[in-house]
Amino acid sequence: ARFSRAFTSSRKKRPRRSSLATRRKTKIPTVGFVSLGCPKAASDAEQILTRLRAEGYEISGSYAGADLVVVNTCGFIDAAVEESLDAIGEALAENGKVIVTGCLGAKKDAAGNDVVRAAHPKVLAVTGPHVRPEVMAAVHQHLPPLHDPFVDLVPPQGIRLTPDHYAYLKISEGCNHRCSFCIIPSLRGDLVSRPIGEVLREAEVLAEAGVKELLVISQDTSAYGVDVKYRTGFHGGRPVKTRLLELCSELGKLGLWVRLHYVYPYPSVDDLIPLMAEGKILPYLDAPFQHASSRILKLMKRPASAEKVLDRIAAWRREVPDLAIRSTFITGFPGETEAEF
Repeated sequence: ARFSRAFTSSRKKRPRRSSLATRRKTKIPTVGFVSLGCPKAASDAEQILTRLRAEGYEISGSYAGADLVVVNTCGFIDAAVEESLDAIGEALAENGKVIVTGCLGAKKDAAGNDVVRAAHPKVLAVTGPHVRPEVMAAVHQHLPPLHDPFVDLVPPQGIRLTPDHYAYLKISEGCNHRCSFCIIPSLRGDLVSRPIGEVLREAEVLAEAGVKELLVISQDTSAYGVDVKYRTGFHGGRPVKTRLLELCSELGKLGLWVRLHYVYPYPSVDDLIPLMAEGKILPYLDAPFQHASSRILKLMKRPASAEKVLDRIAAWRREVPDLAIRSTFITGFPGETEAEF
């Protein structure tokens, strides 16, 4: 396995030209990169390397010069699997800190176990192919980029319009529903869920910045992960399913208030109630019911009936008596009668 030499850390260093610049930390985080496989894997590697350099990381030409190593693997045929596992083992032996990505990262053995972790349990993180955000999230976790508030223009948590104690955490964009009164899908498109590793890393950065409350938002929070068929992502080297239940379970470990907004009353929301009962997320739901008439809901093309919603709320409150529910309702919808109002 050869190190990628698309960028090297051997170029001459420019002299520091101001006293302000001397305040910058002298140790620049450095990443080694081993890339195996086909041209598509090479393209993935180029994208990761480009992002690493854009964020200020140096790329090392040797194991010894790297703070950690990313191994981009191939898992197409047995020989490629063997070569990739050998490369991972070599990187662990020579450096000790290894993040694995690429096709082999998504491969399971006959028992359903991760091939990489079964062979090399000491790797820091494992991701599948073409998931640059998850690779970058793993790098950030184990080797944070330099941040110097004296010279950097943007803080690690980015620019926020909210007070310091709370922040919005957007988990997806767009919506798959076609409610007859709503223009959102035509403006923002269909549902696109953010990678769960990226979302959880953003939440961690916000917690580290002093945020005490996360307001989880999207157009349809309950549908998080539907578009990717609840694909398994990675966070901290652990597989995590791209689904609202798993997301809330992970957010509940941060010690913050977690408040859910824009939650459609799907049956899957029932699974979140135990997390509220255990105090892992706030006993709060922002659920846009929109109307109490089944006929009007049907005209609105809403995905739930009034009777089922009432039964579901009653069941939620039996388990969490202090559950707070915030909602919105539309009055004056075309065809609404006085009785329905």
